[in-house]
Amino acid sequence: MKRIVLALMIFCLISPTSMHAETAISKMKITFSRDGYLWIKEGETERRITEQKALYNYPPQWSFDGKMILYQKEVVGNINGNKKTSNELWVYDIDKKKHQKIFHDGYNPKWSPTENIVAFNDTGVLNISDLTAFYNIALGVDDYQWQPNGKGFIASSSASIRPDGWTHAILYTISIADGYRNIQGLTKNAKKFFVIPKELVKGDVKILSINAESLTYSTNQQWISFIVSPTASWSMDSNMICILSADGKQFEVIDETINMFTPKWAFKNSILGYIAGGGRIVFGFKNKDLKVTEPKTQQTETLTPKNYAELGFSWVNDTSLIVSRVPESEWSNDPDKRPKPALYFVTLHSQKQVRITSPPQKEGDYEPIFLPSINKITWLRKKDLSLKGDLWIADPDGNNLEVWVENIELYAFYPSL
Repeated sequence: MKRIVLALMIFCLISPTSMHAETAISKMKITFSRDGYLWIKEGETERRITEQKALYNYPPQWSFDGKMILYQKEVVGNINGNKKTSNELWVYDIDKKKHQKIFHDGYNPKWSPTENIVAFNDTGVLNISDLTAFYNIALGVDDYQWQPNGKGFIASSSASIRPDGWTHAILYTISIADGYRNIQGLTKNAKKFFVIPKELVKGDVKILSINAESLTYSTNQQWISFIVSPTASWSMDSNMICILSADGKQFEVIDETINMFTPKWAFKNSILGYIAGGGRIVFGFKNKDLKVTEPKTQQTETLTPKNYAELGFSWVNDTSLIVSRVPESEWSNDPDKRPKPALYFVTLHSQKQVRITSPPQKEGDYEPIFLPSINKITWLRKKDLSLKGDLWIADPDGNNLEVWVENIELYAFYPSL
């Protein structure tokens, strides 16, 4: 009876008609990697789009209009001969069915949110490709994110070690409002936005501020979230989630996290969801709590019950989430003995939580993603954290579940979130 009541509650929170949802599903597009090839699925049709087997270490990305796919391909060799492998950047035109290499060795490429141009990093140089040529934009960039209007970037520069200690990690704004093809001087359009303190403290945890990554604007563009990390090995166990107001005046250290989790803003309001807790997973499935924070009120709510840990989550709307949850457990070197997660529907400001999936023994439900355009939840059902699996889809209450794509690795949806 309790499950029926909770299912009705979920239905009331999210209730477009099933006919509309099914129509929308037929218009969804997925690009994904499988066994060394890239594929597209549109409606019920799967189509392989690459002919030669390759290594794809990063998810493909749809352009803002859904007409192109950006992907990274690892290849042996490099034009300067100093590296064993390089990371080629390619774009696939869906209508023309044509692949085009846009750079020989770059990383962290991102489509503009407003036009079909690609930003990417090349050993600290931020560049833009218009798919025919590339243009240098700024120097000394560690991580970056497009501004929502496509007229520039928020970017980070890492701290450096000096004889007297570490310098500061710094956030910059970089404008391309006057165009990116003829920038005169690569420092002219970069403005110092915020200097991150050399050390960040939350409770009894303190870290050095070396890198600032995962820069993300809230949906209403009033806040920017990012993760500050210390030195490389240290960052496996402890990083800090931070927020900064869009005018650069309000800064707050939110909580400790590890680098396998990324904070996510709610769809409308400035509410930040994240999985808090230090210590890499190999130290145990524990101390990983789903929390939400509202910057304006500085109120934080913990949503994970005692004796459980979270492995992923997705917002459903501004008052509910789907989480991938396991019972607390020690790590085991035997994958079959590690806890396997199921999905739970969780509401804010309420103790009511309902389990919505029951994976078979030795399999778990990972990486939930809610797709607002079709009112469906998706996830990977697989045998362990790092393995490929089948992409499943269901209603937010767990009903009408089915396999959407089999044997899938890295993937992206269009329309995206």
